[in-house]
Amino acid sequence: MNFLTPAEIAVAVCNAGKAKAEMALGKLIMLGILAGVYIGFGANLATKIGAATDAGSSANVFLFGAVFSVGLMLVVIAGAELFTGNNMACMAAVLNGKATWGGLFYNWVVVYFANFAGSLLLVYIIFAGMYWCTKDATGALAISGMGAKAVGIAQGKMSLTWSAAFFRGICCNWLVCLAVWMAFASKDVVGKIFGIFFPIMAFVSSGFEHCVANMFFIPMGLTIANAAPQATATAMKMTPDAVAQFFTYGNFINANLIPVTLGNIVGGAIFVGMAYWFVYLRDPAAKVAQDKGVKA
Repeated sequence: MNFLTPAEIAVAVCNAGKAKAEMALGKLIMLGILAGVYIGFGANLATKIGAATDAGSSANVFLFGAVFSVGLMLVVIAGAELFTGNNMACMAAVLNGKATWGGLFYNWVVVYFANFAGSLLLVYIIFAGMYWCTKDATGALAISGMGAKAVGIAQGKMSLTWSAAFFRGICCNWLVCLAVWMAFASKDVVGKIFGIFFPIMAFVSSGFEHCVANMFFIPMGLTIANAAPQATATAMKMTPDAVAQFFTYGNFINANLIPVTLGNIVGGAIFVGMAYWFVYLRDPAAKVAQDKGVKA
């Protein structure tokens, strides 16, 4: 067969989780930064598509989600370390005795902050490219359609209740980790692309929340709002004072990043990593077979 069975995927995921939990610090940081950049590329493309005049149509919502999937394709196929996918892999490896809890937390903490660094790096590169601004009839600085979309995305995400952000985070990483799980199943690049595309399209089009994607989406909106508060106020129908008070990193972290991160951990580590470990690897006989190199 040109693909792995679910039981074989479980073994492969555990082996990958072991390698991730034991990876050298420098390599882990670099691959984490790259993953933040790659997810940011997908988020930026989705913002560009979402800025179209028919942004509210079903077709545009689908396209917004569809193009975002390029980010995870880059992570999986080019190679990078993504916090949300590692929630699944490291948890499965720990439960299967292949990795330690210390290795899990080491990977999660380092990769999380490296993802954040990579996302912010791309935010400032994209911002410097001046896609977010234009000039009005008088020659004054104004926000472009893409800039307004970026600010609108940030506003919408930071306006969620804490519980809504948490539960959307669960749904998101449940699908993201299933995308990674199905990518493990394929032995060729085309199969990995198809395995990734549909779950990622589904999570983004559904409006679920991904902490690493939000490390790009929301800082992009914050950066634009802080650079052009008056233009942002006009575009968002807010006062300049309201813009200054709302578009802050403190609000981003408390209202969105914390609950979404916790939800992502639950969705990936428990509903995928733990669930499939329970189904395919919890049985002691399955672990003995795995250790001997026999298919579980």
